[in-house]
Amino acid sequence: MFSPDTHVLVVDDMMTMRKLVTKSCKELGFTKITDAADGALAWAAIQEANPPIGLIISDWNMPNTSGLDLLKRVRADGRFGKIPFIMVTAEAEQHQIMEAVKSGVSNYVIKPFTADILKEKLEAVHKKISAA
Repeated sequence: MFSPDTHVLVVDDMMTMRKLVTKSCKELGFTKITDAADGALAWAAIQEANPPIGLIISDWNMPNTSGLDLLKRVRADGRFGKIPFIMVTAEAEQHQIMEAVKSGVSNYVIKPFTADILKEKLEAVHKKISAA
């Protein structure tokens, strides 16, 4: 599993959802969590973060910059391209999931979800990057 001091960025335009994901992350032992209300604010946070962001958990549908656009931007930037990125979405459409996979998403969580489901997805991502 990820180290508890991994700097997590939670991105969602709904404050209640940010709080829910942040609470789940705290329950999983993470201690350094930053949040952002959309992909544009998240991009600024990624660039300014100290310590650097080590994990991004982002909603898909947001104003200004969507989670998918944020993912593409992160993957295209050599400084941040390897950051594990989990997409949280109400969208379970196969073509959308495939688009996220093609864009380099590490994993995805379908809303609604529990802390256990988030933990399972995080463990799968950590296992994948540890084996790489």
